[in-house]
Amino acid sequence: MASHMPVNHSLRPLYRGLALLAGLFVLAFGVLGYLESQGQPLFHQGDVRALGLKTNPAFAYASLGAGVAVLLATLVGRNLDRFVNMWVGVGFLIVGTAMMALMRTESNVLNFTMATCIVSYLIGSVLFTAGMYVKVGSAAKAAAEEAHRQGR
Repeated sequence: MASHMPVNHSLRPLYRGLALLAGLFVLAFGVLGYLESQGQPLFHQGDVRALGLKTNPAFAYASLGAGVAVLLATLVGRNLDRFVNMWVGVGFLIVGTAMMALMRTESNVLNFTMATCIVSYLIGSVLFTAGMYVKVGSAAKAAAEEAHRQGR
């Protein structure tokens, strides 16, 4: 059987709002990180901070891109937000794990700390969860999904 992905979930506005807030946070972090890390080498492992988290130009650029993608997808909706939230959420979880493994090495190219890894996991979890619950469809699709969920 296929997995259950709710259609027209009653809490869809809440999940879209959470994704919007996560996207705004990531975008704000990217903008502030860009402003604070100007003039630094791309992968610098210094003490530049934005919103209490260490950053460098590479991390700031990546955050800008992710924040813009999430915000645009959330504003467009129409299941584009579902696709973007799920993939960007998984990306945050993967990057958080990779940077945790590389944290105390020269390969820590995004200048992560444990706090940054935790925030990456939180943002990734919020976006991935939002992606699972923002699917929209016709009333017939929603009824068919509900029947599938109940095993009818």
